[in-house]
Amino acid sequence: MTLRRITRAFVLLAAFWSANAQAQTKPEITAPKTPGLETFMYVGNSFFYYNNGMPGYVTRLMNGVPEADRHPNLGTMVTIGGSGFDWHDMESYFRLHAVGYYNFDEHNNIIFNKRNKYYDAVVMMDCSQCPIHPQLASIFVEYAKKNAEIARKHDVEPMLFMSWAYQDHPEMTAQLDQAYTKAGNDNHELVIPAGLAFARVFNERKDLNLYQPDRRHPTLIGTYLAAAVIYSALYQHSPEVNSYTAGLEPEVAKYLRKTAWEVTQAYYGRK
Repeated sequence: MTLRRITRAFVLLAAFWSANAQAQTKPEITAPKTPGLETFMYVGNSFFYYNNGMPGYVTRLMNGVPEADRHPNLGTMVTIGGSGFDWHDMESYFRLHAVGYYNFDEHNNIIFNKRNKYYDAVVMMDCSQCPIHPQLASIFVEYAKKNAEIARKHDVEPMLFMSWAYQDHPEMTAQLDQAYTKAGNDNHELVIPAGLAFARVFNERKDLNLYQPDRRHPTLIGTYLAAAVIYSALYQHSPEVNSYTAGLEPEVAKYLRKTAWEVTQAYYGRK
């Protein structure tokens, strides 16, 4: 191949990627619609429950910010290993005297929930490859709509959690970004861009391992990063100044929190 042909090939390739980048769907919903969110249901799979549950990290990040910035935050997981949207009976999760009806204090005394509704918002995730799988993508679209409608019927704000690419398939990042953002726009719901934060850390810090040996599930670093993205998206406030590190090196934890904030700000078009 001549130098001219090689150059032309690179120009065409650059144009292709540039056009794709410009065509990437942008989110229309850039903040929660419900003021004063306090209670959250997380519906998904093992990406949520690894490392003893992502919701707990979000709550502890909230408790780690300066006192003036703290808000009540309680999260409950409804997860099935390997599950997609269509595995979950979303309607049943909102019935009274069921999920969220009671919990326990530090002395194991039972505390019954006396609220008219147990949750303010539901954060939902499909299986890790379902939104972009040729045989399952249509189910993702169908149930993203159905689940959002069910949540709203119960006066609960629906949200989508954009999961991350497999370690050995980085091309999934842009594909998942497109699928989740379009679904969020179609159903008028906030999308939490955890997958974009994973991609940035993966590219910037090769010394930080986000993945378990299976190249899919999160390490503690990955769960902490995703929780920081959730915090940033829910509260539109930077988690960078925070005392909670989850046992990570303070420099690493601060970098992850800073990245989470910068990625969410960029995704929502604020920088």
